[in-house]
Amino acid sequence: MNYIKHLTAFFERVSQDYDLNPTHISLYVALFQSWNYNRFQNPVSICRGEIMRISKIASFATYHKCIKDLDAKGYIKYEPSYNPFKGSLVHIIDLTEELKVKKNSSKTKVKNEQANEQVIELPTEQALNKHQTSTKQALVSSININKHIKHYKHDIENTKNKNQNNLLNNSENEEKFHAEPVEVKLREKKKSDSDSTIPILENVISFFQENNQNQIEAEKFFNYFESNGWLVGGKTKMKNWKAAAKNWMLNSNKYAKPTNRHPELVEGLKPNHLHSHQNKNYDEPL
Repeated sequence: MNYIKHLTAFFERVSQDYDLNPTHISLYVALFQSWNYNRFQNPVSICRGEIMRISKIASFATYHKCIKDLDAKGYIKYEPSYNPFKGSLVHIIDLTEELKVKKNSSKTKVKNEQANEQVIELPTEQALNKHQTSTKQALVSSININKHIKHYKHDIENTKNKNQNNLLNNSENEEKFHAEPVEVKLREKKKSDSDSTIPILENVISFFQENNQNQIEAEKFFNYFESNGWLVGGKTKMKNWKAAAKNWMLNSNKYAKPTNRHPELVEGLKPNHLHSHQNKNYDEPL
């Protein structure tokens, strides 16, 4: 019995078995030690107290659970005696055969990998030929794409030229359309300039006479605005003296001095005209 191979196989199996914990391992090592004392002969008669002392397990429940788990997993074969004067029997299962099987499987894996590498190296020429054909197809497709791009650019240039021609035509039409109104505006500006200039007294008199007003009102208008520098309200310059003259005509009474139409009423107004008494007695009831 090669116990080194047995322990190696045990730890390899434990590393892949995630249901076991350190308590299971310590219990198995204690059982292996008792098996070693028995010169690796099955079955081995064990004492619960001695195995619990070596494996450092303090609970009976933990001991029975772990030994049953090892039996269920196939590490040992447990035969309880249920007799306090007779020890239970344990069969340690040889795990060296599992180690041989794993070595053979690893060798076959290596051989398969080498065969796959050889198979992959063979079709390299075919792959190169396919790559060359694919590059040719890619060149043809790129040529077609370049042709489409050229056509697209040509179409864009044509549309730009058409838009520019349309803009030029629209600008010419707008200039023709706005040419006549400009002349009309210039005439209106000349008229407004003539109206906005400071007039002469003769022009003011003739304008008032045309509107059925006398010469005196025309002189009043001229003298009033000549004195304040032709300012409206004393602040802003007059833009159109004819419009101001029309307002003067409509509001001629506004600039005249106020006259008392009823002087007798003004004379009758005297202090204490309401006949109110100053000496009042506030003790009397109302």
